[in-house]
Amino acid sequence: MAAYPPIEELLPHRGTMRLVDSVVSANDDSIVVEATVAEAAWYLDERGAMPAWIGIELMAQAIAAHASLAGRLRGLPPKRGVLLGARAFRSRVAAVPAGTRLLVGARLALADESGFSSFDCTITDSGSRELASATLKVYAPADFEAFMKEQAR
Repeated sequence: MAAYPPIEELLPHRGTMRLVDSVVSANDDSIVVEATVAEAAWYLDERGAMPAWIGIELMAQAIAAHASLAGRLRGLPPKRGVLLGARAFRSRVAAVPAGTRLLVGARLALADESGFSSFDCTITDSGSRELASATLKVYAPADFEAFMKEQAR
């Protein structure tokens, strides 16, 4: 089993905004990260469960970890990007109970030289039951700071 860096080194998310715990596996085109629904998470609903739509953020953080690992292998700092949207988000559950261990997978479907890419994503429980799926579109510009300044205008 490969040793991966701590997730804190791969993601800019800090504190309660970091929803994934660790990298389970990764290669050039895909990643699987682990996330446990925290017992006191800010996003829990009135029953103490994670609403299914939080899964989109779990998927986005998996993609960010994949981009960071890819850059790291080339000796580059973590690449920053933005989530453009989710297509065909489907959840087989309305919510996931606190304490549940999840595996979040993201597989690169397509990418172009400008920084646009698309990932097919899934969330499964520890019993390998698929809970949710979606295709996420992301953009990682060559100069993130310049991109953000341009968007602020």
